[in-house]
Amino acid sequence: MPYEETPVGSVQALYRYPVKSTAGQALRASAVTDRGLQHDRRWAVYTDDGGIASGKRTRRFRPVPGLMQWSSSIEDSETAPLLLSPEGRQYRVDDPAASRALSAAFGRELTLRTETAVGHHDETPLHLVTTSSLAALEGLTGGAVDERRFRANIVIDTGSRLGFCEDEWVGAELVLGGEVLLRLGEGMPRCVMIDETQAGIAAQRKALKLLGTHHSTEFGLQAHVMRTGKLRVGDVVTLRRTLTA
Repeated sequence: MPYEETPVGSVQALYRYPVKSTAGQALRASAVTDRGLQHDRRWAVYTDDGGIASGKRTRRFRPVPGLMQWSSSIEDSETAPLLLSPEGRQYRVDDPAASRALSAAFGRELTLRTETAVGHHDETPLHLVTTSSLAALEGLTGGAVDERRFRANIVIDTGSRLGFCEDEWVGAELVLGGEVLLRLGEGMPRCVMIDETQAGIAAQRKALKLLGTHHSTEFGLQAHVMRTGKLRVGDVVTLRRTLTA
């Protein structure tokens, strides 16, 4: 089926979160698998009722305030991430000492586990934001907005395109570099996590309210992996739309 392609920018930043709901890891490059960036959210903290620690309460998730002040990282050659406490103590997540440290810090039983049949991602394996939308939100807040606040996997530099330009991309495909192909879903719904303190990021209490007022509490887009490959900072990003007769 014929399609048209339009260059829309380039990859400005890549982030993965080896342990869900902790501060993440900036990357220069990453393999993209069927479930997103390699190692992304493969591990999570679980509460004693089997819920997945998060910033909200749903069927799957349980709020654990303060978890984002911990951080996690992993080298591609490793099998288990490292967990770093706010005080700088480091633990391998597959060491029981890591779960004990979390339990002691939060005063409740918490356990680190790998993903099983219940997925760790909130909505889709990947999600992205654009610099145009970040600039639009800065206009609403009247100050700088750290891209890390939204915990996206991919930040796309969209240059001078108008704010929330990705709203027009829903249902299309994105080609990133020479290998990766994504199908774009709906806007990414946001919760209180975007306002909270994260490792290296101070709280910003009005972002969620402003998005609720001006943009249906959504920011960025959900994305599904259609073709795996290697993704790098600087890769050209092209929007692909199917042409209809």
